[in-house]
Amino acid sequence: MTGDLLARAREGDKRALARVLSAVENDEPRAADILRELYPKTGRARIVGVTGPPGGGKSTLVNRLAGAYREQGERVAIVAVDPSSPFSGGALLGDRIRMQERALDEGLFIRSMASRGHAGGLARTTARVVNVLDAIGYSVVLVETVGVGQEEVDVVRVVDTVCLVTVPGLGDDIQAIKAGVLEIADILVVNKADRPGADETARDLAQMLTLGKLRTEWKPPILRTVAATGEGVPDLVSAIARHAIWAGESGERDRRRRDAARSEVESLLRDGLVRRLRDRVGEDRVERAVARVADRALDPYAAVDELLED
Repeated sequence: MTGDLLARAREGDKRALARVLSAVENDEPRAADILRELYPKTGRARIVGVTGPPGGGKSTLVNRLAGAYREQGERVAIVAVDPSSPFSGGALLGDRIRMQERALDEGLFIRSMASRGHAGGLARTTARVVNVLDAIGYSVVLVETVGVGQEEVDVVRVVDTVCLVTVPGLGDDIQAIKAGVLEIADILVVNKADRPGADETARDLAQMLTLGKLRTEWKPPILRTVAATGEGVPDLVSAIARHAIWAGESGERDRRRRDAARSEVESLLRDGLVRRLRDRVGEDRVERAVARVADRALDPYAAVDELLED
């Protein structure tokens, strides 16, 4: 059944692909088999992350980038991580609503994911979803993060190029992001550059780059775009291509992918150990330990020690 579903997904059946992604995202029993079969075919796509504070026009810019890559003949997938509903836990699907104009494009696939409370701007299974899209045959995968600001740095463990999007008029918000996500940005984008204050925003970003220590020899370019009209998008596509060439020649791409692999292995290891612990000591034993911690009869460290001893 899984093999037939994957075959249909490879042939371009978007419903089959959606079912595959749902299995992976929800960590269904067949998810491991899907990822085992697809993993040898990963590592071929160009993976681009678009991040930054809310209100920066990330969704519109991602839409324009997708159009630019489609004009080049690329198969494009968009993974849009939306904030979770506090009631249902599902994605609010705002990005999919805004991208409806491309919904009928056979060469474009859009997937909205709920962050499900996961910090860092992504969902826990975003990397696995990206791997599936890569293996299925999408040559460009665009990952749009939630837009939480300073701590939105998980994207660097998933993508090859990080584009940080900001807009004129954010004021202190630029100051707030510099200590976190600015340090992992490969390309800085001043979107809505037709607004007053675009020059000041670009200067502020340039000054922050001079004050901070760059992670690599790559100096992030500062570009201006107007996503609503498409202005500056070709320059952004060119900058992404230049970074990809540099990353390949410098070894940065390989280093990031090793870090991503380590993060994924450690995540699965934690999940596996917790699952085995629950199976070994029993769910009731875990719940009793949790209740004692909640009642202040036991501290969390002692509870973990007891469960591990059991």
